[in-house]
Amino acid sequence: MTVEFERIEKEIQALTNKEKAALAYRLIEELDGGPDEEVEKLWTEEARRRYDAFLLGNLEAVPGDEVMRRTRERLK
Repeated sequence: MTVEFERIEKEIQALTNKEKAALAYRLIEELDGGPDEEVEKLWTEEARRRYDAFLLGNLEAVPGDEVMRRTRERLK
Protein backbone atom coordinates (compact mmCIF):
# COMPACT_ATOMS: atom_id res chain seq x y z
CA MET A 1 0.00 0.00 0.00
CA THR A 2 1.04 3.58 -0.47
CA VAL A 3 2.26 5.86 2.28
CA GLU A 4 -0.91 7.92 1.80
CA PHE A 5 -3.09 4.86 2.32
CA GLU A 6 -1.24 3.91 5.49
CA ARG A 7 -1.63 7.47 6.81
CA ILE A 8 -5.36 7.43 6.14
CA GLU A 9 -5.69 4.00 7.71
CA LYS A 10 -4.08 5.24 10.93
CA GLU A 11 -6.39 8.27 10.99
CA ILE A 12 -9.40 6.00 10.56
CA GLN A 13 -8.40 4.02 13.63
CA ALA A 14 -8.84 7.20 15.70
CA LEU A 15 -12.44 7.68 14.55
CA THR A 16 -15.47 6.73 16.61
CA ASN A 17 -17.54 3.74 15.50
CA LYS A 18 -20.23 6.13 14.30
CA GLU A 19 -17.71 8.06 12.20
CA LYS A 20 -16.28 4.82 10.80
CA ALA A 21 -19.76 3.66 9.82
CA ALA A 22 -20.47 6.96 8.10
CA LEU A 23 -17.15 6.76 6.25
CA ALA A 24 -17.85 3.16 5.19
CA TYR A 25 -21.25 4.21 3.89
CA ARG A 26 -19.69 7.02 1.86
CA LEU A 27 -17.02 4.73 0.42
CA ILE A 28 -19.55 2.08 -0.58
CA GLU A 29 -21.78 4.71 -2.11
CA GLU A 30 -18.84 6.00 -4.15
CA LEU A 31 -17.86 2.51 -5.28
CA ASP A 32 -21.44 1.78 -6.31
CA GLY A 33 -21.42 4.84 -8.53
CA GLY A 34 -24.36 6.48 -6.80
CA PRO A 35 -28.04 5.92 -7.34
CA ASP A 36 -29.27 4.85 -10.75
CA GLU A 37 -31.76 7.53 -11.79
CA GLU A 38 -33.73 5.14 -13.99
CA VAL A 39 -34.10 2.63 -11.15
CA GLU A 40 -35.13 5.40 -8.75
CA LYS A 41 -37.74 6.57 -11.28
CA LEU A 42 -39.13 3.05 -11.68
CA TRP A 43 -39.34 2.53 -7.89
CA THR A 44 -41.11 5.87 -7.50
CA GLU A 45 -43.63 4.89 -10.18
CA GLU A 46 -44.17 1.51 -8.52
CA ALA A 47 -44.69 3.13 -5.12
CA ARG A 48 -47.21 5.55 -6.65
CA ARG A 49 -49.04 2.69 -8.39
CA ARG A 50 -49.27 0.72 -5.13
CA TYR A 51 -50.39 3.76 -3.13
CA ASP A 52 -53.10 4.57 -5.68
CA ALA A 53 -54.28 0.93 -5.62
CA PHE A 54 -54.42 1.10 -1.81
CA LEU A 55 -56.46 4.32 -1.90
CA LEU A 56 -58.89 2.72 -4.37
CA GLY A 57 -59.28 -0.32 -2.10
CA ASN A 58 -57.60 -2.65 -4.60
CA LEU A 59 -54.63 -3.37 -2.38
CA GLU A 60 -54.67 -4.45 1.24
CA ALA A 61 -52.20 -2.95 3.70
CA VAL A 62 -50.17 -5.42 5.75
CA PRO A 63 -48.85 -4.41 9.19
CA GLY A 64 -45.07 -4.10 9.41
CA ASP A 65 -44.71 -6.84 12.03
CA GLU A 66 -46.60 -9.25 9.75
CA VAL A 67 -44.32 -8.34 6.83
CA MET A 68 -41.28 -9.04 9.00
CA ARG A 69 -42.74 -12.36 10.22
CA ARG A 70 -43.38 -13.50 6.64
CA THR A 71 -39.91 -12.40 5.58
CA ARG A 72 -38.27 -14.33 8.42
CA GLU A 73 -40.26 -17.42 7.46
CA ARG A 74 -39.09 -17.17 3.85
CA LEU A 75 -35.45 -16.82 4.93
CA LYS A 76 -35.45 -20.00 7.05
